[in-house]
Amino acid sequence: MSERHPIISITGSSGAGTTSVTRTFEAIFRRESIAAAVIEGDSFHRYDRAEMKARMAEAEQAGDRNFSHFGPENNLFAELEALFSSYAETGSGRHRKYLHNAEEAKPYGQAPGTFTPWEDLPADTDLLFYEGLHGAVVTPEVDVARHADLLIGVVPVINLEWIQKLWRDKKQRGYSTEAVTDTILRRMPDYVNYICPQFTQTHVNFQRVPCVDTSNPFIARDIPTADESICVIRFARPKGIDFPYLLNMIHDSFMSRANTIVVPGGKMELAMQMIFTPFIWRMMERRKRALGAL
Repeated sequence: MSERHPIISITGSSGAGTTSVTRTFEAIFRRESIAAAVIEGDSFHRYDRAEMKARMAEAEQAGDRNFSHFGPENNLFAELEALFSSYAETGSGRHRKYLHNAEEAKPYGQAPGTFTPWEDLPADTDLLFYEGLHGAVVTPEVDVARHADLLIGVVPVINLEWIQKLWRDKKQRGYSTEAVTDTILRRMPDYVNYICPQFTQTHVNFQRVPCVDTSNPFIARDIPTADESICVIRFARPKGIDFPYLLNMIHDSFMSRANTIVVPGGKMELAMQMIFTPFIWRMMERRKRALGAL
């Protein structure tokens, strides 16, 4: 953790909805004129798309049906922790991009599914912003979570998470239901061992809960809308959170526990704005004081 070079880390599984949280933070950064070094978690996968496909085939031939992007053997956990540590200490570090599609790859003259070369982060950024699978991962070898100043988990209930993944992978990536289902099953041990434990490390968790029937996610035709959901927001350290203000400003919200507020799903982004804008104000004020003391 660092006052001069703070880190915000958003962590969640594939299909969890971390991208919508990122949009909210991008809006705050624009409004508050904050220069953020943005890191996508996919850039710390160990293998590009072609090599991952080949290694997955090798694993299946060897009888390993749980080879996945979620586990430590297929990710650069040590390099991710080194980036967080370096940024917290010096405001610098090394990163790269993963090029998901042809549109992203075209400016680099590379094929989709490949990585750009490693390079230094931009100079003079105000904070580092990470969004991906492992922003709060802790193993016997690494502890990424300890370096972040603000850790946020995005954790929809599991059936909703699967519906969102099925819809995205089928509609946007052309996969079949069977192929996506196979991926979900293959990832399950790593999901339990490396994704779920992160949400005990986070400072705030957002869990969207659908209010419609999602009992069989594999036949769902649509993703439940925000207005068909509620959002459960849990604070690990509720001291300093102005719950009466949030309850007054967000209609139809209520407290379910002393550290948990429930808001209508359609108000989730508003809640994020109201909760995290003061966080960032305080973060930037501490940074300003720390830099002034040098």
